[in-house]
Amino acid sequence: MSTPRAPHLAEVPLVTSRRGQFWIPGDVVSSSFGTVQRGPMYVSWEAPEVITQPHPVVMVHGGGGQGSEWLSTVDGKPGWATHFVSAGFATYVVDRPGHGRSPYHPDVIGPMGSPFPYEFAGSLFAPLAGAAEHTQWPFGRHVGAPELDHLLAGLGPLPADLAESQRLDAARLVSLIELVGPAVLLTHSAGGPAGWLVLDQIPDGVVGIATVEPIGPPFASFPIGSLDWGLTTAPIGYAGNFDTPTQVRQADVADLKVASFAGKPVALFTGSASAFRDFAPATVDFLNTMGADATWIPLEQYGITGNGHGLIFEANAHEAVKPVIDWITKLDVRTG
Repeated sequence: MSTPRAPHLAEVPLVTSRRGQFWIPGDVVSSSFGTVQRGPMYVSWEAPEVITQPHPVVMVHGGGGQGSEWLSTVDGKPGWATHFVSAGFATYVVDRPGHGRSPYHPDVIGPMGSPFPYEFAGSLFAPLAGAAEHTQWPFGRHVGAPELDHLLAGLGPLPADLAESQRLDAARLVSLIELVGPAVLLTHSAGGPAGWLVLDQIPDGVVGIATVEPIGPPFASFPIGSLDWGLTTAPIGYAGNFDTPTQVRQADVADLKVASFAGKPVALFTGSASAFRDFAPATVDFLNTMGADATWIPLEQYGITGNGHGLIFEANAHEAVKPVIDWITKLDVRTG
């Protein structure tokens, strides 16, 4: 049996940067405990000594996770945030309200959903079916495998009310962008709806959206909730001014336009071995129906194969991030 290596002795490159952390305060509300904050958001930031890219990147994690999924891979290598800093970007990594270091009390935010079990985490990030194609998870796929243990340790319950959770995400992210200025949103998985809602609310603050394996397709249902409003659970500002999700499902295409989406660049990235790849075209089509300038970018288009849903923290994360950095860099050239 090999002796575990202390993380500080790992072969991690030296990074010289400026960094810090702060909070986006929550709503001040009265409770049975007294006056409290509801749904604050923790933010950590990092920037290179010389920022060469004109817009910061705001990184939004997936459901049940926390901002740490952008900071390292499951086997301890530098995460996507580090690679963006090395490429000249200022980065802001958030813990969505009720997740990670953003405090959650059910009497204030609302009831918690169920814990995040190994069975669901495994089926999502390290499924046994398709393991031969999912080569970028070269780790164990059962309870006790160190990398799966590491991943599961950071996953927690979501607020049971998914629509309210997304509303809180969007409200705090809008406040963050109002503080830091126009930014590129980088979202993953169940963090995807927050990007669509922020774009709806503050289009001038969103330069573009790079979304990695976002939940979909339109109107899909999941164990954590359903996308009742198309790509979100919370209402969004369609031209049809709908009152109910049923009206959205039955709407004419023209009424599905969202004014703030008009021409906004969106890139949707998928892994070649992920089930999320199968419905990516439907999600992109719906985004274009809403008015965005959306493109699907499968990683195999760049010769990067074997990735699953957790491609941002898999073994080749340092390679998988390159097409995303490239897209955002070219976006900044056009809009900077």
